[in-house]
Amino acid sequence: MKTHFTSIIVWALLWLCLPFGGTEVWGSSREYPLPILDELDDAIRQKEEYRARKEARIHALKQRLAHAAKKPERYECCKSLFEEYLHYQADSAIYYLNLRATLLPLEGHEDLEEEVAIDRAAVMGVMGMYADALHLLEKVNPNSIGTETLREYYRACRSCYGWLTDYTLEKRVKQKYQLLTDLYRDSIRQADLPINGDIAQAERKALSGRADEAIVLLQKYLPEEVVEQEKADMSMEDMEIQSYLNYTMYEAYLAKGEVEKQIEYLARTALWDMKRVVREYASLHKLARLLYEQGDIDRAYEYLNCSMEDAVACHARLRSLEVTEIYPIIDRAYKEKEAHERAVVTGLLLGISLLALSLIVAVSYLYYWMKKLAAMRRSLYEANKQLQAVNQNLEQTGKIKEVYIARYLDRCVGYLEKLEQYRRSLEKLAMASKLDALFKAIRSDQFLRDERKAFYRDFDHSFLDLFPHFVENFNRLLVDDGRIMVKQGELLNTELRIFALIRLGVTDTNSIAHFLGYSLATVYNYRSKIRNKAVGDKDKFEQEVMGIDN
Repeated sequence: MKTHFTSIIVWALLWLCLPFGGTEVWGSSREYPLPILDELDDAIRQKEEYRARKEARIHALKQRLAHAAKKPERYECCKSLFEEYLHYQADSAIYYLNLRATLLPLEGHEDLEEEVAIDRAAVMGVMGMYADALHLLEKVNPNSIGTETLREYYRACRSCYGWLTDYTLEKRVKQKYQLLTDLYRDSIRQADLPINGDIAQAERKALSGRADEAIVLLQKYLPEEVVEQEKADMSMEDMEIQSYLNYTMYEAYLAKGEVEKQIEYLARTALWDMKRVVREYASLHKLARLLYEQGDIDRAYEYLNCSMEDAVACHARLRSLEVTEIYPIIDRAYKEKEAHERAVVTGLLLGISLLALSLIVAVSYLYYWMKKLAAMRRSLYEANKQLQAVNQNLEQTGKIKEVYIARYLDRCVGYLEKLEQYRRSLEKLAMASKLDALFKAIRSDQFLRDERKAFYRDFDHSFLDLFPHFVENFNRLLVDDGRIMVKQGELLNTELRIFALIRLGVTDTNSIAHFLGYSLATVYNYRSKIRNKAVGDKDKFEQEVMGIDN
C-alpha cells in the first residue's frame, strides 16, 4: 500500500515539474540518427592528434629546407610547405610562396613564374581576396605553361569564379560569373585527370538540374565503405579527392532536396577534411545548419564552434563570414536549451522536496492505522484460541482420528482464506472512504504470515499428540547422515510436516503445497531429497512412512 501511494505521488510531481505538461524533459535537442555522424564526432575529438601529425610533417619539411643547399631542392621544399599550409594557415602559405618567388628563375623550369602566380591566386581566394586573385590569373598565359601547371590554373580559375558566383547578388553579374565557372569546368574536364574532370562535370549537372546524372557519374568513385586501414594508407591527394567527391554528391542531393542524403555526404566530406587536417572548408558549418534545422542543437553547436575555430586559425576570411551568419542563431538556441534544462532540474528538486514532505505525512497516517490493526489482531487472536479449543476436542483414535484431522486441516486452511477475504473486504471499505493510510496498512500481509505460523504450530502439537514417536520412527527409515534434527523450540520442520501429511493420507502434491503455502516444485524437491536418503527401497519409502504407528 505504501509503495503504491508513493508511486502516485512521484508520477504526479514529475508531471507537474516538467514544462508544458510533461511533453519534454531535457530541452528540444535530439540527436540525429546517422552512424557517419558518430564517426565524425570521434574525428573531431581526435582533431589535435591529427593536427600533431600534420605539424610533424611540416617540421620535417622545414628541417629538410634548412639543410637544402641547391635552389631546385629548396624550391620543392617551399612548394611542399605551401601546399601543407594552403588550407591550414594562409599567412604561413604566403610566407613560403614568397620564399619560392625569391628562388626564381630556375634553369630548365620556364613556367615557374606562372606557377607561383597561380598559387598566389589560390591563397588569395582562401583569404577572400577574389579581385586580386583574378587580377593575377588574368596575367597568366595558359598557352605558355606545362600540363600540370595548366591543370592548376584551370582549377584556380574555376574556384575563383565559383566563389564570385556564390557571393554576387546582382543577377547579370552573377550569370556572367556562372558562365565563366562552367567554361572552366569544361576546361578541367578536357585537360585534367579523369576523376577531376568527372567531378567538374557532375558539379555542372547538379547545378543545371540533372542531379540524378551527377550521382550516377560520381558513384563509381565512391566505395560503399572504406575500412580504417585503407583510410590510413591514403595519400593526402586521395583524401582531397574523396572530400571533393562527397561534397559534389552533397550538391547533387541539395538539388534533389533530399535532406538526409545531404547530411550524410556533408558529414563524409567533413570527415575527410578532419583527417587531411585542413582548416578552410565549407562542409562542417553547412552540416551544422542542417542539423540545427533537424533539431540536433548539441551537434550543430559543436560543429559550428569547430568551424569558427579553424576558420580563424587559417585566416580564411570568407569561411569566418559564413560561420558568423549562422552562429548567432545556433548559439541562441543552444543557450535557450541550457536554460530550459536548468529550469527542469530546479523543478525536479522542488518536486523531490514536496515528495519528502508528503512521505512524512503518509508515515503519520500509517502509524495511526497500525494501532487500529493491532486491536483487530487481538480480536482475531481470541477467535483463534477458540479454534484451538475445538481442535483439542477432536478424537484421536484409528481412522476416525485421521478423518477428523483432515477435516481440521481443511477447516484451518479455509479459515485462513476467510481471513484473506476479510482483509479484502476491509480494503474495499477503505477505498470507498478514501482513507489512503488505512488502504496501506490493510494491504500488509504480516498478519496472515503470523497466523499461518501459529496454525502450523497448532498442527505440530496436534499431530505429535496423535503420533508422539513419529520423529524417531521416521528417522529410523533414513541413513545416519540424512536424519532430520529439529531445532530447539521447534516441534516439526518443513520436511517433517510434508511427511506428517503423507502419514495422514494426504499424498497429493497439490494439496500439500496448498496446505504449506509452497510451490509445487518446492514440495516435489523436498519429497525427492528425503526419499533419496532412505535406508531401504526408495520407491517404497512413502508407503513405509504411512505405516508408522503411534
